[in-house]
Amino acid sequence: MGVLALQGAFVEQERALRRCGVDTRQIRKAEELTGIRALLIPGGESTTIGRLMEDFALTAALTRAIAGGLPVFGTCAGVILLAREIVGSDQLRLGFLDIAVERNAYGRQVDSFEVDLDIPALGPPPFRAVFIRAPKIVAVGPGVEVLAVHEDKPVLVRQGHVWGCAFHPELTSDLRLHRYFLDSIANRQLI
Repeated sequence: MGVLALQGAFVEQERALRRCGVDTRQIRKAEELTGIRALLIPGGESTTIGRLMEDFALTAALTRAIAGGLPVFGTCAGVILLAREIVGSDQLRLGFLDIAVERNAYGRQVDSFEVDLDIPALGPPPFRAVFIRAPKIVAVGPGVEVLAVHEDKPVLVRQGHVWGCAFHPELTSDLRLHRYFLDSIANRQLI
């Protein structure tokens, strides 16, 4: 599985995936996308990741791969990059999730928090979610499935083979969300 490794929590994502028994490959160049079965876009700074995607000529290759059916999961900054609309911003986005997001909507770094989320697909117990300068999903299109909410706002969504969450699942020891994504890929017989 590929992990976009331009900036942010890509090392932590790789660790979580390896604990799930999955081999990972850091993706920094377009040619490194060849042969991967899925991609994880980690949290970090979305404008920086977007600029680096452009600098490393990755944007067009990522767009082709995702449009071609490559399963992708964006966490925190990753969901911003996957959104169709970023409120008040014209920064680069891939636009594969029919959602609108507001950057840093839960507050600044000092406002980071953890909360127990009910994610019905994972079952009990609640999933401990870590929100760090998190985006808020403020609108979802009709084709988007909401998998979890916090304070009446979606925080975990999927639209076909494209998933996004506003928090950092890799910063806990709970691997259920990573496994759920991996199981969805396996059910499509892609890994």
